[in-house]
Amino acid sequence: MPLPLFPSTWMREEHRLLRDGAARFFAERWVPRAAGWRDAGLMERDTWREAGAQGLLCAAMPEEFGGSGGDFGHEAVIVMEAARANLGGFGGSVHSAIVAPYLLHHGSEAQQRRWLPALATGERVGAIAMTEPGTGSDLQAIRTRARLDGDHYVISGQKTFITNGQNADLIVIVCRTGDAAGAKGLSLIVAEIYADTRGLTRRRLDKIGLKAQDTSELFFDALRVPAANLLGGREGLAFGQLMGELPQERLVIACQAVAMMERALDDTVTYAKQREAFGQPIWTFQNTRFVLAQAQSDVLAARALVDAAISAHLKGELDAARAALVKAWCSDLASQLTDACLQLFGGYGYMLETPIAELWADARVTRIYGGTNEIMKELASRSM
Repeated sequence: MPLPLFPSTWMREEHRLLRDGAARFFAERWVPRAAGWRDAGLMERDTWREAGAQGLLCAAMPEEFGGSGGDFGHEAVIVMEAARANLGGFGGSVHSAIVAPYLLHHGSEAQQRRWLPALATGERVGAIAMTEPGTGSDLQAIRTRARLDGDHYVISGQKTFITNGQNADLIVIVCRTGDAAGAKGLSLIVAEIYADTRGLTRRRLDKIGLKAQDTSELFFDALRVPAANLLGGREGLAFGQLMGELPQERLVIACQAVAMMERALDDTVTYAKQREAFGQPIWTFQNTRFVLAQAQSDVLAARALVDAAISAHLKGELDAARAALVKAWCSDLASQLTDACLQLFGGYGYMLETPIAELWADARVTRIYGGTNEIMKELASRSM
């Protein structure tokens, strides 16, 4: 079995209890259903209410708004256990650790009381619509426009690569409002989606990995949203709001990446000691042991880095530059490590019935979403 990790100094007993409970729930209730979700291309809508009932949504939200009253450490253990369970289809990290904080930090009290309890129970599913087909990581080039018409905004445009895109019924949309150019013209508007809502069309995307995740393109055609759903009280605040929340989003991705690495190493060590070639377990070959010893050192280093970043974030000390580099380094390493582990599985590693294949495919996107790793390095270099 792999070597023990160094202690996570930020983790308290309540974090460990939540981690163990989440791991049991995922293993017993969701892992047996995962193959069906991959085939369907999404998780059923009722899984969100199930997650809410288990306390796996909005764990860091204040109790007065329906959350569990925890801190980012509680979100981190849920994110890592979902990744370790190979549940790439669960968009809870976006829902709880990205969408909910926008509402908590930038919404009015009325907005918070209207939306956060519904996110915590899973009654509503959250998504954030930033990326557009022609913008990628360049948020200042966003073209989706919200035009004020009386007491409503009329939103027209297109978003792509939207996590939870099919199930989401509470969508934070990054829009261009008014005539200001660049970052000054962006606002965040929250759209509540109902069965009879007009002006929204969705297309589920077919991806290399994350097969059970309902990642989608969203098309807005004169979608009417109450003007009261603007976050921040006035237009033009979105770029600052986004920059304030992106460090946590990137730390979430690093948490996913390191948990994927831990799972890949666990599975590969077990397989190497059972799989025989030329009359002996492949573990007896020096190359196998050296590859896995390198993977073990990578996991130790990555987990220590992520633990340090979590500790800093809990103290309010994680800056955007370091968060970007933690995300970039861990996600690059996750792709390398899962690839090395898959190679040791041989032909079985290429079969989707073997979890390492899914881990390998899912790890690849961590280098892209949340801002490509090239952009992460560019951002960090500006602070050096």
